[in-house]
Amino acid sequence: MAGGERAILRHGEAEQPLEVIVGSEGERGLDIGRLLESTGMVALDYGFANTAWCRSTISFVDGDRGALRYRGYPIEQLAAQSCFGEVSYLLFHGELPTLAQLDAWREAIAAETLLDEGMRQMFDACPREAHPMVLLAAAVTAMGAFHPELESSLATEQAAVHLLAKVPTAAAFAYRRSRGLPYVYPQRSLDYSARFLHMTFAIPGEDYTVDPIAARALDVLLLLHADHEQNCSTATVRLVGSSRASVFASVASGINALSGPLHGGANQEVLELLQHIHADGGNHTKYLARAKDSGNPFRLPGFGHRIYRSYDPRAGVLKSFADELVTRGAAHDPLLDIALALEQAALTDDYFIERHLYPNVDFYSGILFRALGFPTRMFPVLFALGRLPGWIAQWKEMTEDPETRIGRPRQVYIGPPQRDYLPPEQRG
Repeated sequence: MAGGERAILRHGEAEQPLEVIVGSEGERGLDIGRLLESTGMVALDYGFANTAWCRSTISFVDGDRGALRYRGYPIEQLAAQSCFGEVSYLLFHGELPTLAQLDAWREAIAAETLLDEGMRQMFDACPREAHPMVLLAAAVTAMGAFHPELESSLATEQAAVHLLAKVPTAAAFAYRRSRGLPYVYPQRSLDYSARFLHMTFAIPGEDYTVDPIAARALDVLLLLHADHEQNCSTATVRLVGSSRASVFASVASGINALSGPLHGGANQEVLELLQHIHADGGNHTKYLARAKDSGNPFRLPGFGHRIYRSYDPRAGVLKSFADELVTRGAAHDPLLDIALALEQAALTDDYFIERHLYPNVDFYSGILFRALGFPTRMFPVLFALGRLPGWIAQWKEMTEDPETRIGRPRQVYIGPPQRDYLPPEQRG
């Protein structure tokens, strides 16, 4: 909201007043919406590190204090007392549900978990070598074709329910297609995370009981990834949605953005490093020394965060689950042993402490995904499952905001100035 305060932009003899916008948590921004019109200039900001392109009520990150809140609720409280299904309701509706509302929300999602059989044929037509993220993005795009009645903004809640219900099924199908395994259909009697684990790992003809501790760990993992302000994939969802593209098309674009190694692939990079250390003899101290060498470009993935200047609040929550799952079922996995050794060394090393290079959510989520039995190629898919309710809520908020305009970033052109065309025979 505007607080009456103004800043002054000076260029030469000209002055341009800029309104100061103050957020509900005290953060402040300069409104440059009329900058081009009033000055003839644009703002250049690579990566949008200093640019807010919307107002949002969904999530808040305080990197200096290590805080993350969904709709005002601290992430630590939600992780300890809530569940992914309830958080998805909170992000979409803006308030926590009553017990009756939560039951109805869960039942609505459970009722829509089956995919159209035509989508199964689509998975069958894809090569087994295809990355699961490619299959997931294609499946979400195809949902708009199988459910065109839900592409209208008047059916936003129905579309949200369909996505929350069907994307886990599509993710499990993508995993099983990559393994050449028969598809397992969703069991409505299971809760959200247990149902996904069952679809992913159950073998037809054999008894499979979902480990409740594993299901709870996955549920918290998804919850912690549900939203995180205007990151790369969320901004992509909003940008695509600003053209009035459907929520299916917009979420599919978010999945594609998340597939990049600098975004959704960060926890995969953690496991790849652990594999490299193991193949190199398991000496993690050598890699710590490389990370501390100012002349060496090597950096430890999973340590430090672009936003959090102190401890990532999600990492603290995941650490307890990582410790429990590793000691219960994967204590002899050499990669997990190396990960724990790296963690302990970094937490006690002055170099990492002074620079706030603490293990982040990618470090612990990589360990947990490994301990749960997922291959590294599924890590960004799991990230997408968690981020799904945030993408939907951001798309909904964007479409309902009267200030929304189609996204159209400017540029500063640095190419050749105007020149005349010459026929081929005249070119030297």
